[in-house]
Amino acid sequence: MAKEFGDGLDQAVQKAFTRPAPKGAGTQMRYLVKQLNGTKSAAEVLGISQRQVERYVAGQAKKPRATLATRLEREVKKRWQPQIRAKAREKAATTGGIVIDVHARMGYTAPIDSTDEDRIRHITVALPPQYAARLFDAQQQGASENTLRQLTAEALKEVYFQDGGRRAGSLEDVHINDVLELEFDL
Repeated sequence: MAKEFGDGLDQAVQKAFTRPAPKGAGTQMRYLVKQLNGTKSAAEVLGISQRQVERYVAGQAKKPRATLATRLEREVKKRWQPQIRAKAREKAATTGGIVIDVHARMGYTAPIDSTDEDRIRHITVALPPQYAARLFDAQQQGASENTLRQLTAEALKEVYFQDGGRRAGSLEDVHINDVLELEFDL
């Protein structure tokens, strides 16, 4: 489970992959070099020297440091099966929607005489396609983690707390703080 909203959305889309991403450091590095059209750009993305990238491609280096292994895996998965990724996003944004399972400290802004204090809540709710579209569009445009958090809070306000306008009509704003666990599913 993720604690970041961008990572959670990425993990949800990765569940749609039809083939597993490359596993070994050498195959991951070769894939990344091919996708980025050269060892120099792969080195820049990973924050290592071009010579080190060449060593992995040639099979001279086999076991990366833990930080490099994590970055390498993240960069490969970010580029793996782009058409499958696009279809999954499109389906969620048009017909399927997205399910969010969040365990976090949540509060809201409401009129006086209401219990608006933050408290730990565990909410699992299916968000309609328009909210999935907003989240994926914002992520594609490079929105910050805070923006994704606010969009998710707005969706939870309308779908969960206000139940589509049937209750809590005076609720003004929902806040998501201290995320303990977060998972999106398509």
